[in-house]
Amino acid sequence: MGGFIPNPTMYAQALGGYPPAPQPGGYGAIPNQQSYGLYPQPGQNQGPGMGYPGQPGQPMPGYPRAPSPNPPMAGYGGAPAPNQPMAGYGGAPAPNQPVAGYGGAPAPMPAYGGGGGGGVMPVAPPLVCAGTDEQAIIDLLGSRSNKQRVPLLRTYKTAYGKDLIKDLHSELSGDFRKLVMATLKSPAEFDAYELNSAIKGAGTDEACLIEILSSRSNAEIKEINRIYKQEYKKSLEDAISGDTSGHFRRLLISLAQGNRDEREAVDISLAKQDAQSLYAAGENKLGTDESKFNAILCARSKPHLRAVFLQYQQMCGRDIEKSIGREMSGDLESGMLAVVKCIKNTPAYFAERLYKAMKGAGTKDKTLIRIMVSRSEVDMLDIRQEYVKNYGKSLYTDISGDTSGDYKKLLLKFCGGSD
Repeated sequence: MGGFIPNPTMYAQALGGYPPAPQPGGYGAIPNQQSYGLYPQPGQNQGPGMGYPGQPGQPMPGYPRAPSPNPPMAGYGGAPAPNQPMAGYGGAPAPNQPVAGYGGAPAPMPAYGGGGGGGVMPVAPPLVCAGTDEQAIIDLLGSRSNKQRVPLLRTYKTAYGKDLIKDLHSELSGDFRKLVMATLKSPAEFDAYELNSAIKGAGTDEACLIEILSSRSNAEIKEINRIYKQEYKKSLEDAISGDTSGHFRRLLISLAQGNRDEREAVDISLAKQDAQSLYAAGENKLGTDESKFNAILCARSKPHLRAVFLQYQQMCGRDIEKSIGREMSGDLESGMLAVVKCIKNTPAYFAERLYKAMKGAGTKDKTLIRIMVSRSEVDMLDIRQEYVKNYGKSLYTDISGDTSGDYKKLLLKFCGGSD
């Protein structure tokens, strides 16, 4: 399709307006690590303040020592913005911090453009009836972080008086449109949207509910709860309660509280005690005390639970996953297993989810889109490594063989490269 030609004279806010990069591992994080795929990292030497084009912060001609008029406001140009939020979740700590032996460092996120930190972000021109340049959309969205993509909505409306979401929705179609729409939501907005989609209508996507709630940090879950209530006029807990039942409902509601212990210290004596409690609640009794599994798996810290799983295996000679498979069934079994897998090795859990989304006849595109978008700036390199290790081929190769067209091109941008 033709006619969608970027207008080089229209620009959004300079990159200096974005908050400083948070520490690695969070949503929207820009780790200072080597770039992957085709994405260069932004430069480090950003000139301060405001000035004439090409000479930021320079004195006015003829007044070599004159101070610059209109000094930069916080958050604009070179001035630091006060009270920076962390990684897309207001005040949130970086999620899924890597633990030695459990996934390694998160993947660096794509930088935009090819210039240094003082570059400007071009604004896409309004979509016109002559058609849309899909490659321009792929290049625009696939080479920017979430914190750079989301402000495009306001910039576009400011420049053209039109809604970018509505324009893109009317011009695009199919899975490519769904993927593009996903990239223009903040992490919390996207998670809330996916949870609502999993609950509403006929049937429930239980796997989506457990995937999101078992893999997000406390701060992220609290922000998801806030956005869910704001967007859908009911609490996430009420939505879950009305659409699930039994012990699976209790598991989801427990996870939706965002109240897991997040201390790093591990008390080995307490880990042994919890391992004994799990053994007594399952393998060592007639029937299963699901509430005991729920209390331990949803409340204890991740480092503590890794120690519990090790103690459990030493105690009864069986992995905790195998015991859950023997003692539970249906959605509760799937939910408990997802929690355990996320705690043991989050990237391996997502690699498995991606593999199952693409293997066999047909592709579970909703799962593929959700994981590729939500993890692209968190732990995509680790997921790629786990994918190769566990399935013998690269994630890039499987996406290439299972998708096509513009949809494939943008997914591969988020994948970042072949292994």
